[in-house]
Amino acid sequence: MSTETLLERINAYENRADPYPLYAELREHGVAQQNDGSYLVGTYHEIAALLHDPRISSDVRHRSTPDAARPDALPPSFIALDDPEHDRLRRLAMRPFGPPHSPGRVDALHEDIVEIARELTDGLRDRDRIDLVDDFAYPLPVTVICRLLGVPHEDMPELRGWTNTIIASLDHSPGEDPQEKQRAGMAARMAMGAYLGDLADRRRANPADDMISALVHDDGPQGRLDKPELMTTLTLLTIAGHETTVNLITNGMLTLLRHPEALERLRREPELMPSAVEELLRYEPPVQMLPQRTPLTDIEVGGVIIPQGAPLFLMLASGNRDPLRFEDPDHFDPARRDNRHFGFGSGVHSCFGAPLARVETQVALAELLRRLDGPRLVEDPPPYRHSPILRGPRHLPIATDVRAGADA
Repeated sequence: MSTETLLERINAYENRADPYPLYAELREHGVAQQNDGSYLVGTYHEIAALLHDPRISSDVRHRSTPDAARPDALPPSFIALDDPEHDRLRRLAMRPFGPPHSPGRVDALHEDIVEIARELTDGLRDRDRIDLVDDFAYPLPVTVICRLLGVPHEDMPELRGWTNTIIASLDHSPGEDPQEKQRAGMAARMAMGAYLGDLADRRRANPADDMISALVHDDGPQGRLDKPELMTTLTLLTIAGHETTVNLITNGMLTLLRHPEALERLRREPELMPSAVEELLRYEPPVQMLPQRTPLTDIEVGGVIIPQGAPLFLMLASGNRDPLRFEDPDHFDPARRDNRHFGFGSGVHSCFGAPLARVETQVALAELLRRLDGPRLVEDPPPYRHSPILRGPRHLPIATDVRAGADA
């Protein structure tokens, strides 16, 4: 088939379960221009260079396409901005989360994460079938991010609805009206931002031991986030704080069930779990692509000139399977070394929530392997979520016998 339709084929739902043959096709071209004027880059070294190239913008307002500058009631989040504004907002958001200002934040959550994981697996006792997403992979990280930020857990169903609408607005599915999806996404983003802004106002008057309180009371050298910036940042942290981890846990368990020898090895050698999670981030990354990149000037990539303002898609999952970078890249190896993957991006926009996602996934998979006897897939492939960007199963039915004892 022509490379002109490659992005449409990657985005098509029928290829969601296994997009990797399409990524292999993309790597044969290195850089593939699409019929809408966008460009796909799928090779590891080219993606790595572009992620560190200051000529590549994350702000879609630099695009030459007519719909690049969509009106929105909230300012863009820092992941959709360039330095110096990106750096200012990111620094403010990071101050209450991690080093150097809050170095113990993630470590202090470890016991809570273990407790939540064990409570969830306790709830699976005496069941011969579970849905890993609804019963475990979703409630674990969403409970963690609620505790971290200070969001009441009972409000998460409403937040989940907003989150799903916002993520759906990022899809590029053929045959759908993108403007309608974008309008719905902006409305959901505004509603979620308003809710979190109101919550921040309450924390300003009555602070608690949570990140929202820390953000509204922090007087660092760069000042504080204003109200619209705070609404946007909290919306981003709430969504990013659980969405990618849900997919990482689910993709991880699906991969282990497809590779029973690796599953049994991790049971015998639990010290390999950190390495296994890194391999899962390479092999089945929850974030498959970065669709919002734009050259600020004409650039040459792999012998192809990409013009200023053209939409640029960095296909991270393709780079993670590049045989020019990884030995036997389609093989899942929980002990793989030299594993500098794109699971959390790279460069100035690398995910600062990566330490938390790593801990959550390590604890989650270790607890599942400890508590599940004879787990097996009910259907393979399982039904996937619609998004080609944040890719993972919508449900993962597993037939199993759950170990009754907490220390079994």
